[in-house]
Amino acid sequence: MKNFTAFFLLVFPVFASQAQPSRDTTLKEQKENVIRETTIVQVENLGDLINTDNPEMRPTISADGNLLFFIRQNDPANVQYDIVPNSQDIWYSMRDSLGRWSKARHLSAKVNASHYNAVFWISPDMNKILLKGSFIDGQYYGMGVSMINKRSDNSWTDAQMLRIRNFEKYRETAQFGASMGQDGKTLLFYMSDKKGSYENDLYVSFYEGNNIWTAPKSLGKKINLSDYNEMSPFIAADGKTLYFSSDRPGGLGEQDIWMARRLDDSWTKWSEPVNLGAPINTQHSEAFFTMDAGGEYAYLTSSDGSFGASDIVRVKLMEKEKPNPVVLVSGNVYNAKTKQPLSASLVYETLPDGTEVGNGLSSPVDGSFKIVLPYDKNYSIRASADKFFAISENLNLDSLIKAGYKEIHKDLYLAPIEIGQVFRLNNVFFDFDKYSLRPESFVELDRVVAFLNEYPNIEIEMSAHTDSKGSDEYNMTLSDNRAKSVREYILSKGIAAKRIISQGYGETKPVAPNANDDGTDNPEGRQLNRRVEFKILKN
Repeated sequence: MKNFTAFFLLVFPVFASQAQPSRDTTLKEQKENVIRETTIVQVENLGDLINTDNPEMRPTISADGNLLFFIRQNDPANVQYDIVPNSQDIWYSMRDSLGRWSKARHLSAKVNASHYNAVFWISPDMNKILLKGSFIDGQYYGMGVSMINKRSDNSWTDAQMLRIRNFEKYRETAQFGASMGQDGKTLLFYMSDKKGSYENDLYVSFYEGNNIWTAPKSLGKKINLSDYNEMSPFIAADGKTLYFSSDRPGGLGEQDIWMARRLDDSWTKWSEPVNLGAPINTQHSEAFFTMDAGGEYAYLTSSDGSFGASDIVRVKLMEKEKPNPVVLVSGNVYNAKTKQPLSASLVYETLPDGTEVGNGLSSPVDGSFKIVLPYDKNYSIRASADKFFAISENLNLDSLIKAGYKEIHKDLYLAPIEIGQVFRLNNVFFDFDKYSLRPESFVELDRVVAFLNEYPNIEIEMSAHTDSKGSDEYNMTLSDNRAKSVREYILSKGIAAKRIISQGYGETKPVAPNANDDGTDNPEGRQLNRRVEFKILKN
């Protein structure tokens, strides 16, 4: 195995390679290679507001691409500059609407509590940060990873270590690093199970709940080659495309960036890893590849000498190097009654199976959130907080054409649990002109069942509503039958019949206009009027 240092500097050539394409190279590949070889601006230094005479390393970018964390070494502002040689602290910069980065700022001593600090991940909503090192109530404990959460005053909670089953086996590893998937439930590591070994393997761990994570699991023999060093894994926003550093055969230098795609949910079956080639890879060592949810640029470290020993740069990726496109959903969580923002836990599930595929946290400052969703799924998204019932939203991405990365705004509402409060059920579905429940509805209705079990004294009215298309009599009958179908499902789950009545209201209680002022159809209003709700009658 080749020799390498503990921290890798990514070196990009000033002049592009003039190598001729092989005979096996396709016309498309030749065109991409020409573009890569002649467009030097693809390697872009982020400038002197971020890079200094000191080494800058290990970038971590937010999902929206507007917040950048990185390590700065030997800066006099570093907390332990006068105590520890080559101390490394976390710094950050923010990008404005014109794409300009702000002057880098130093994070507080509370976050930079170790000798060698780093940000491994920031949640899409930017309310949680994964830090290098194990901390208990903010006190450094040893190797591992810890999480901090944002408070309502924009400060951060004390770092708390993630409790990973069977992690003690790896505590003597010579090198260690981690990253997390955008779902907040998938943790990737590089480390060795041999004391003092620099031949790392890649592992994955999954969130069980209550701050407990599964024991690390190897990504399999196709990723982890024997007698070679695999490190710095990064799983893209699609949850399938893996980028990592390796000194395996076929590379250009000591450590190269490779890409593979996950083939199933075992996390051990992958496509054949592909070397990303020049100029991302050089004759030196490359690692710590990262990108935002858009997947257009990769952020790395370069020692091209522009400012200091190493700088933060970004590289525009070719299509074949990009992950699958995703949707970035942003919004705010509000109190449905007062319209005031709320801090809440977010959960998103796939329908109709109800599998939880991610979680998040809305800001305690303004209730804002961001989550990343891959295409090809039908999602239920909801927020939850004590003494509120979550009004979930539906986002069906399996019906959208893959047109690339998208950003969607969708607000979420939490309704207080009190008499007279109405709760809209946005994930209850019927076929056109039918009243039989579709399977996608069961996840939503099971939440109502759980709610009634949690509050055994509550009695409700379940109602259904239509738009104005069709006769009054037809709409009243259809809505009444739909309300009865919902009631029957809830009763089938053991809820006493006296606790729930059903009522169809047809088109008599619209919440939006069915037609515009000029008499033309208003499809958005009609959709809002076609709904199922329940109201608390007794508490």
